[in-house]
Amino acid sequence: MGSRSIRTFTVLPHLPPRLQALQKLAYNMWWCWNHEAIALFRRLDPDLFEAVEHSPVKLLGVLEPARLEQLLHDDGFLAHMDRVEEALDSYLTGPTWYQETYGSPTDCRVGYFSAEFGLHESVPIYSGGLGVLAGDHLKSASDLGIPLCGVGLMYREGYFRQYLNVDGWQQERYPENDFFNLPLIPEGRSQKTEDRRQKEGPGPSDFCLLSSDFSPLIVGVSFPGREVFARVWRIQVGRVPLYLLDTNIPKNSAEDRTITARLYGGDHDMRVRQEMILGIGGLRALIALGKAPTVCHMNEGHSAFCGLERIRMLMDEARVEFATAREAVAAGTVFTTHTPVPAGNDVFSPQLIEQYFGEMIGRLRIDKQEFLGLGRQNPKDQSEPFCMTVLAIRLANVTNGVSKLHGSVSRKMWKGIWPELPDAEIPITSITNGIHTPSWVSADVLQLYERYLGVSWMERPADHAIWRRADNIPDAELWRTHERRRERLVAFARGRLKTQLKNRAAPPAEVARADEVLDPDALTIGFARRFATYKRGTLIFRNIERLSAILNDKDRPVQIIFAGKAHPRDHGGKELIAEILHTARRPEFRRRIVFLEDYDINMARMLVQGVDVWLNNPRRPLEASGTSGMKVCGNGGLNLSILDGWWVEGYAQDNGWAIGAGEEYTDLTYQDDVESRAIYDLLEQEIVPTFYTRTSDGLPRAWLRMMKRSISTICPFFNTNRMVQEYVEKCYWPSTQRFAMLSADGLKRAAQLAQWRRRLGQSWSAVRVEGVEAQGADPMTVGGQLDVRARVQLGGLSPDDVEVQLFHGVVDSFGDIPNPRTVPMSHNGRPEGSAAWAFQGTIPCRSSGQHGYAVRVLPKHPDLGNPFEPGLLTWG
Repeated sequence: MGSRSIRTFTVLPHLPPRLQALQKLAYNMWWCWNHEAIALFRRLDPDLFEAVEHSPVKLLGVLEPARLEQLLHDDGFLAHMDRVEEALDSYLTGPTWYQETYGSPTDCRVGYFSAEFGLHESVPIYSGGLGVLAGDHLKSASDLGIPLCGVGLMYREGYFRQYLNVDGWQQERYPENDFFNLPLIPEGRSQKTEDRRQKEGPGPSDFCLLSSDFSPLIVGVSFPGREVFARVWRIQVGRVPLYLLDTNIPKNSAEDRTITARLYGGDHDMRVRQEMILGIGGLRALIALGKAPTVCHMNEGHSAFCGLERIRMLMDEARVEFATAREAVAAGTVFTTHTPVPAGNDVFSPQLIEQYFGEMIGRLRIDKQEFLGLGRQNPKDQSEPFCMTVLAIRLANVTNGVSKLHGSVSRKMWKGIWPELPDAEIPITSITNGIHTPSWVSADVLQLYERYLGVSWMERPADHAIWRRADNIPDAELWRTHERRRERLVAFARGRLKTQLKNRAAPPAEVARADEVLDPDALTIGFARRFATYKRGTLIFRNIERLSAILNDKDRPVQIIFAGKAHPRDHGGKELIAEILHTARRPEFRRRIVFLEDYDINMARMLVQGVDVWLNNPRRPLEASGTSGMKVCGNGGLNLSILDGWWVEGYAQDNGWAIGAGEEYTDLTYQDDVESRAIYDLLEQEIVPTFYTRTSDGLPRAWLRMMKRSISTICPFFNTNRMVQEYVEKCYWPSTQRFAMLSADGLKRAAQLAQWRRRLGQSWSAVRVEGVEAQGADPMTVGGQLDVRARVQLGGLSPDDVEVQLFHGVVDSFGDIPNPRTVPMSHNGRPEGSAAWAFQGTIPCRSSGQHGYAVRVLPKHPDLGNPFEPGLLTWG
């Protein structure tokens, strides 16, 4: 085929002026968590809305002119549209929690970096839980009025679409995202355009890239021997902009245009390139847009290179050294780690990092080993690879896990960065995940909540008093609403199954039988998530005969709906999916077990809104948090879960069921046997009888009590409004203040802190505890106190540079102090003729038993984020 010169032009929806509000609404993702707005777009053409995967932008592009003409004369539709537009305007201009709490948003500007964002099924730039959490984070940031911008990548193909072959083996296809039929607003340099956007929202000219006054915003990132360019797009999420970078532009080589082709695609080399565009390019985009962040929040380690770029920019701008710039940048950085599974933490070879960062190492004016040490738990170990999680931890003011248990696991996992510290004191905290409740609650349940919780519940989803009103919902109303949701789920599952079978070229008789699968009145269990082996998707199949007896009970039937994707390179995960499909084809399970292909946000919404029980059985403690079970609770469903992730905090005995008591095993086969039996026992003895025991009016009263307890205990805490408020209070605001303090007066205090830290590193080897003496009898009595004196050699440091502590508590059988307390010791100067300083402190004796203590020395500086952060500690 000869070369062809293809000229392009843009075709835009033709909306009459009276219907322009539809475009304004379609281009703000606020519509996807407002049920009135969703109903408005469905009203345009219900079948077409389903066919375009609930995409208002795509819907407006294919509506027939005749239908638009009808709408112009439909007073009911026009009134509905005006009402929704007024609601959006009121939302965007109304008072917010952040304004009421912190005042002007100009002091704090948060850049929230994530490799994926799951906002809605019509914007397929997410793979699973991390992306959905990031999308919910943006939605709650918008609700609360947080001055935050999202930063990510605009993938041409996104994550794969899943289908199964005849043998049940997962296959992947990668359809291209049509950027011109997504709610993407091209960012560019045109003040006239921006002024009009702010006033009126996006108009037709915003989507025409040939506009004469429009120059697309493009940022460049230095790669070995070349510069790679990325174009900036925006998706508006309520009040919050999400900026997405796209390298598929003519300025780049054919190879570089593929950097943003696929989410989590390619090898290590491609992953480094993607993460450079995300971290370095993303930061440059924010600055080019006039939105330089005071705080960068790295959602997982993929964006950790943004910290290095901030340091480089600050060095150039303020003409300071690396150590000074690093102090300021770290003060304004927050890092959230999401996985206790080693494979989830990107690791690169030193050679690959040197290849891509040789130029930056020179510009940072540090040597190669110091640079590589930023990504190593032991900076001196030259054989250790470069880990993005370690880099993020080293460049952050605050590091947090995503549940209390995950915080504890993370402290153990990364203790190599602080080898001398007890696990409990490692400076990794936790902020438990949540969900954006309005995005996941069904319209039916929403009406119940507005009727019985009050209309303000959506504005205050973290108010426990509001959720306690769930007890006021009449049992009959709650049950009928839930039954309707289950019926819709069964209809949805049958429809999807028929489509799957037709695509697989199944015989017509098998396709017809799809109408008979599942029972709209049967107890329905849902299991849907990423198919990683540690999540044990087939644990419930461990004893097929026992499972068959439970599922096929004539009077009390049970059914299971499975869904989920395995990573394309995860053969273990694919084998689990194939096993489910083979089991579902067995005659005894044909009507009771279904696997739905191509799990996405739409399917997740249907499942969490319709199931009775959500099954979750990972190997503890490998589930960092999980959020799907929280979504089930918002809709009145119940959880059956291992005590892992968020369920450790959510389980209250009368609001769901726990599999086991939080045990951890070394024999994995034995663990699977024990925990699968626990699932069968709970189903046979607790869950099935409770569901099917009905009073004379046909209501399962005990089950309904548990539903209400689940709603009232879980919804007020496990939501992203509470979560984002915690991030503001514990991370964003303190980091903003510390960044401003260290950056003031030309980074004066950052320079002083860097100089002190250098002196600390040079002198610390001389710090030692030379002697410890206790003043008091043994045994002591409760209410007494033990006076302790210590002689401490500080070398070139002064007592103001350190804190000497008494580390004490009850001693366990291994001679450790598992729950220590600390008491600061005061110094009495240096005895005459001694090079050591004298310190003294007192241990209160509050309880009987075997107690112990030790003396230790830590760095101390008024501007230090926390005393453990330098990683220096000397024990007596």
